Amino acid sequence: MNSIQDCYTLNNGMKLPCIGFGTYQTINGDGKAIILDAIRAGYRFFDAASLYETERVLGSAIKESGLPRSEFIIETKLWIDEMGYDSAKKALDASLERLQMDYVDLYMIHWPRQTGADDENWKELDLETWHALEDLVDTGKVRAIGCSNFLPHHLKNILDHCRIKPVVDQLELHPGYSQEAAVAFCQANDIVPMAWSPLGRGNENALAGNAILSRLAKKYNRSIAQICLRFLLQKGILPIPKASSYEHMKANAEIFDFELSEDDLWMLSCMPQTTWLGEHPDFHIPTKKSNPNQ
Repeated sequence: MNSIQDCYTLNNGMKLPCIGFGTYQTINGDGKAIILDAIRAGYRFFDAASLYETERVLGSAIKESGLPRSEFIIETKLWIDEMGYDSAKKALDASLERLQMDYVDLYMIHWPRQTGADDENWKELDLETWHALEDLVDTGKVRAIGCSNFLPHHLKNILDHCRIKPVVDQLELHPGYSQEAAVAFCQANDIVPMAWSPLGRGNENALAGNAILSRLAKKYNRSIAQICLRFLLQKGILPIPKASSYEHMKANAEIFDFELSEDDLWMLSCMPQTTWLGEHPDFHIPTKKSNPNQ
């Protein structure tokens, strides 16, 4: 990978840029301006979700950019209250209306369980929803399908019964929470791991005071954010950073002219857990007031 325009080839043959742009929290204020700045900075892959309520802003920005729709990869996700065969199809239609588009490039199930550990029927509901997504691919409204916050046992349930494999799995991944087992399972099954909150959980400066990252930032003469993103890129993980300023957007894309040493990759992979707030897909009951991808 030599630039943000370079792509992973997914297991269905679709190309996916190696860095995306997250739209969570771009609904208010200058949301459209932020997305237009990201487009100006070179980003072409945008991550959204019905939960984020950013689809309208994203769709408007894409139209206003003046660039053809075909230049963009647009991804969105259905929330837990939209799961089920018929509900998933209706959820996509609602997302397309908000996006002002007739297809999305990537459609994903946002969370594997509706009610945490007490959800005994999660496997059946996941499969019912997945079969709807497969049928949506057949209609042309969706080019590829994937998962978000699915751990290996959630993914295996899909893989054991699917007609179309997931192409990606979006997980919280960053130094201090690298979920090595989940990443290894994805890569062993030709599923590209995608990192939300790649700069740490909470905000784009969540890992700013970390001693290990500060040391490496000084060693490589880079920002902590650039160290985090380079770490993920070298591990074959697709990061989706968000940024509110054009300068940070550009800096987040300038990670292709240096390389972390093998020793430093191991150091970051073995960092003590940090910035994770405890929302686990098997035990946490997500609500719209407690957004799992904030």
